[in-house]
Amino acid sequence: MTFSLHAATIPPYLQILGSVARLVDKAEAWCAETGTPAEEVITARLIADMLPFTYQVKSTAEHSIGAILAVREGFATPSLAMPPGTFTELRDKVAAAQRDLAALDPTEVDGFVGKPVRFEFKEMRRDFTAESFLTGYALPNFYFHAVTAYDLLRARGVHLGKRDFLGALPATAA
Repeated sequence: MTFSLHAATIPPYLQILGSVARLVDKAEAWCAETGTPAEEVITARLIADMLPFTYQVKSTAEHSIGAILAVREGFATPSLAMPPGTFTELRDKVAAAQRDLAALDPTEVDGFVGKPVRFEFKEMRRDFTAESFLTGYALPNFYFHAVTAYDLLRARGVHLGKRDFLGALPATAA
């Protein structure tokens, strides 16, 4: 079986981004049900030195479609842009990532294999291949931020289970 970079990245990104979108919906609904101000959840942190819920959601988009665009350009650096400030803006950020990922040509993504990608952030410089960048850096970061968003909501009392994180499981062969 040949390695497909598209199959290794795009379906998992879309699966978990679907879950992240539903997390945003559940967070907003929970705020309405409990009378909790939206700002309290949007700015929620697990611990003081971690970034808030809004940053975690933003980062799922940046480590998915943002990573693919970085590979296309051959250069990656973390976005320092402010994260969205409302549930609607978070939903829009995730929806845009889903839309852009779904529109990718699998042949283009598979064609990235072996392509050099330079990562730079502050004093750190690292050279990757597209596949090592996506599977060894972007995907782990993507999952980290998705599970941190999930955990922030769980820690606040939003009723979530593992299925809320896993989302729509991939179809199996008949």
